[in-house]
Amino acid sequence: MPFPNDFVWGAAAASYQIEGAARADGKGPSVWDMFCKKAGAVFQNHHGDVACDHYHRYREDVALMQQMGLHAYRLSISWPRIIPQGIGPVSSAGLAFYDRLIDALLAAGIEPYVTLFHWDLPLALYHRGSWLNRDSSDWFADYTRVVVERLSDRVKNWMTFNEPSIFLGMGYQTGIHAPGDRLRFAELTRAAHNILLSHGKAVQAIRAYTKQSCRVGFAPAAVGRIPHTDSPLDIVAAKSVMFGSFEKSISHNGLWLDPVFLGEYPKGLLDAFGDEGPEILDGDMTTIGQPLDFFGINIYAWERVKAKADGKSGGELVPYPVGYPVTALGWPVTPDALYWGARFFHERYRKPIFITENGLSLRDLVSVDGKVHDPQRIDFLTRYLAALRRASEHGADVAGYFQWSVMDNFEWAQGYRERFGLIHVDYQTLARTVKDSGHFYAEIIRKNGSNLPDLPLSAI
Repeated sequence: MPFPNDFVWGAAAASYQIEGAARADGKGPSVWDMFCKKAGAVFQNHHGDVACDHYHRYREDVALMQQMGLHAYRLSISWPRIIPQGIGPVSSAGLAFYDRLIDALLAAGIEPYVTLFHWDLPLALYHRGSWLNRDSSDWFADYTRVVVERLSDRVKNWMTFNEPSIFLGMGYQTGIHAPGDRLRFAELTRAAHNILLSHGKAVQAIRAYTKQSCRVGFAPAAVGRIPHTDSPLDIVAAKSVMFGSFEKSISHNGLWLDPVFLGEYPKGLLDAFGDEGPEILDGDMTTIGQPLDFFGINIYAWERVKAKADGKSGGELVPYPVGYPVTALGWPVTPDALYWGARFFHERYRKPIFITENGLSLRDLVSVDGKVHDPQRIDFLTRYLAALRRASEHGADVAGYFQWSVMDNFEWAQGYRERFGLIHVDYQTLARTVKDSGHFYAEIIRKNGSNLPDLPLSAI
C-alpha cells in the first residue's frame, strides 16, 4: 500500500548547521558562535564558521534535492543573519539570501517549509537576558513579522520553534549546548513560559502579515514511549507515562504540547512544579494556545514501557536487551516509535501529523569506488517508514515525513563527527556525494512508499 496521494516527502536542515558564512554580509553572532569559541565545549573545538558553506553553495544543494525528488525542504532562518542584534536594524543582505534560496527551491519544484527558530539565538539578545526576559516574546514576534513580510508571498508553510525542550534543557539546564548555562529550576520554567509566549505571538504575527493563505505548526521533541506489547494494558501504560505521569521536569509533554494545542498547563504538572512554576499573567494562555494547522514532531529513539505488575497507574521501563542495535550516537533503533508516535499524538491533539525530523548518525565514508554505501541507513529508513505507513493505515492523519538530514552537517556539541545526511559532505573540499540512502529515498518518493515491505511492529 502507498502513502496518501498528497503525502509530503521531504528532508530537513538547520541554518547554523549548514550555512557557514558566519560573518558574511553583516551577519551578527549567535549563541552558537559564542559557545564554539569556548575551549572544549564542542568536539575537537569544531565550529560552524564554514559548516557546509550552504550560504554560497545553495544552488548546488537545491539541485541535489531536486535530483532526489524531494517534494519539500524544511529549512530554518538564521535570526542574527536577518537582524544582527536580534532587534533593531534589518539586514537587507540576509533577507536577500533567503529570497534566493526560496526562489531556487520553488524553481526546482520543492516546497519550502520554514522554521523560524532552530537554536541560533542572536548573541546580543542573550546579553539582554535571553528567554529569561519576558520581552523575548516581543523580540521574536518582531523578527517573525520581518521574515513573514518578506517571504510569505512564496512561503505557505511555517513552523515557529524547533525542539524547545532540547535547546532549553541542554543549553540552560545541563550546559552541554549553547549558551552553556546551568540554571536552577525556577529560571527554567520562567524561560519555558516565555518561549511558549514567543511561539504564540509568532503565530499571531504569521497570521497577521502573511500575503497568502498559509499553514502554521510547531516542531517539538516530545517525550515518547512505546508499548512493550500491543495489549490494551501496555498501550494505556505508554499513554499514561507520556501524558499523565507528572514530575518536576522541563521535558514533560504537558509543558510544551498541552498549552499549545489544548490551551492550558496540566494541573498535575503545575502541582509538581510547586513554587518553582512559571508566573502566568492574564491572557498568557490564550496567546500561547493560538490555533495551529498541523502537529510537527521530531522522533528518533523511544523507550519501551509495560503496565505495572501491581496494576497501579503508569508504566515501568522495559530495558532493551544486551546487543540491541544502536546508531553511531548510541541511540537505540526503534521503528515502532513512528507508529505509536503518529497514533498517540493524532489521537490526543487531533491535528495532521508531520514527522519533522527522523534519522540516524553513521560513520559514513566515500568508498574507493567514489560512492557512499550506507546500508544501515537504508535499513533504518525501511523500518521506520514501514512503521509510519502502518500508522497511516490504522487511522493516524500522517501528512508528511522529513528525513534528518538532507546533508551531513555540524552536529552541535558533537561537531562534524556525526553524519546524519542523505548527502555526504567532505569538510575539506566541501564536495557533495549523494549516498546510497539518498538514491534509495528517491525511489521511495517516486513510488510513494508502495515499495516498502509490510513489516510487523518490533521487526528488529
